[in-house]
Amino acid sequence: MTPSIWRAPDLSFRWWPVFLRNLLVWKKLAIPSLVGNIAEPLMWLVAFGYGMGALVGQVQVGADKVPYILFLASGSICMSAMNAASFEALYSAFSRMHVQKTWDGIMNAPISLDNVVMAEMMWAAFKAMFTVTAILCVMLALGISHSPKLLVAWPVLLGAGITFSCIALIFNALASGYDFFTYYFTLFLTPMMFLSGVFFPREQLPHAVRVASDWLPLTNAVEIVRPLFMDQWPAHPLRHALVLLVYTVAAFWVALALTRKRFQA
Repeated sequence: MTPSIWRAPDLSFRWWPVFLRNLLVWKKLAIPSLVGNIAEPLMWLVAFGYGMGALVGQVQVGADKVPYILFLASGSICMSAMNAASFEALYSAFSRMHVQKTWDGIMNAPISLDNVVMAEMMWAAFKAMFTVTAILCVMLALGISHSPKLLVAWPVLLGAGITFSCIALIFNALASGYDFFTYYFTLFLTPMMFLSGVFFPREQLPHAVRVASDWLPLTNAVEIVRPLFMDQWPAHPLRHALVLLVYTVAAFWVALALTRKRFQA
């Protein structure tokens, strides 16, 4: 009898060699990868933060007013974690899974599919963490924020990278080609960027849309990270962290089930 694709994950530390394999391959292209990952978010930050920021001035965040560039930086770094993790868990993971057949080769060793998926999730999260660390260093150099609480933002951004890599792996399992990922970026990630308070306060949104945006993963990441940039503690960190945790666990389970189904076909 074929075991259910929805069975509990069968995980061990055998995902670690797969992670190291991806790291060794990536080291050859580390510099181009870094430039490619941080160039776009930094252009957003400079163009909107300094350009539009000169027109907007300050933005109301709760009871405080903050410079627009600080407002934008605290949201765009969460967006960067989302985009970096999503790109790696989609295009790169799909290449290894479907085009290059790397996963098939790995599973000839005593490594299960569950551990391969786990490794891809952790690798995408690492790439996201690598990207946001580089961007955070640039923000510190520009003097956008010098809050010591940014040390807490670092693991939060890692958690956001894990969340979005799990979600992206669902679409990786469903994809028949690279073109399929356009739907994910266009219909899911791009609207979420505009609804999650990255570029403007969510108070500007209609009430019904704002209520819906409360449950978006990017919104909850921004709601934790932004106060840390302002040298404050988030108002409801446990609630936001719980939302991200639920997304992570549910998305990983679904991604694993759909990947198992794909490899059974």
